[in-house]
Amino acid sequence: MTKLIITGAAGRMGRTLISLLAREPELTLIGAVEAAGSAALGLDAGTLAGVEPMGVPIGADYATLAAPDTVTLDFTNASAALSHLEIAAARGAAIAIGSTGFAPDMMARARTLASRTRTLIAPNMSLGVNVLSRLVSEVAAMLPEFDAEVLELHHRTKLDAPSGTALALGRAIAAARGQDFEANKLHGRQGIIGPRPEGQIGVMALRGGDAVGDHTVLFCGGGERLELIHRTQSREALARGALRAARWLAAQPNGLYSMADVLGL
Repeated sequence: MTKLIITGAAGRMGRTLISLLAREPELTLIGAVEAAGSAALGLDAGTLAGVEPMGVPIGADYATLAAPDTVTLDFTNASAALSHLEIAAARGAAIAIGSTGFAPDMMARARTLASRTRTLIAPNMSLGVNVLSRLVSEVAAMLPEFDAEVLELHHRTKLDAPSGTALALGRAIAAARGQDFEANKLHGRQGIIGPRPEGQIGVMALRGGDAVGDHTVLFCGGGERLELIHRTQSREALARGALRAARWLAAQPNGLYSMADVLGL
């Protein structure tokens, strides 16, 4: 039995995770966490997620729940996720972080903490997206002369741009070609910009409506174009990947892992 803690329990991903794990006999929810002052505090996590009551009230004190025999699924924000990782590392609790928007210094701190416990950090836990990332790496290496562009579309309320997934896809392209992603990335074009520089990797963000998350990677060559597309139709895709990751992470030694490790890619 895998004991789960959900942080960001009242959010869209938190509620989706709770509703799915309620149907998984080998998973049990032992804690649900929200920020201090949240209107959801004290409510039953199952009731809030639209399933049967689970006897787990939503609280604000993550530190009292984190323990070596638990796995935390964190879908909050970068600042809260880093705070939860600090606690998990101190308590020996496994933690899988799907939150995005980490500044470089925050990610550096997260990587330092990660090795102290079982940690998985993934900008997108969808199984299909992680297979896409592998395919993108392979194509980038096979077609080094093709121009590479990443395009993403998310709902109008998403806070960070480009998405963590789009940036990860851009980094996958750069790594496959031996490039420095930070030196070659571009997030927008306007005006008289001149010819496209050799090796440039465009990563563009679109926002609108309630789109859960679409990612398109284009490899553009002379007289032809290859497009690799992944469309997330429901947050359940992300949640199912997260639950698979939680089961896997519970049995691992301390270290920093990715979804590629979970899937054996």
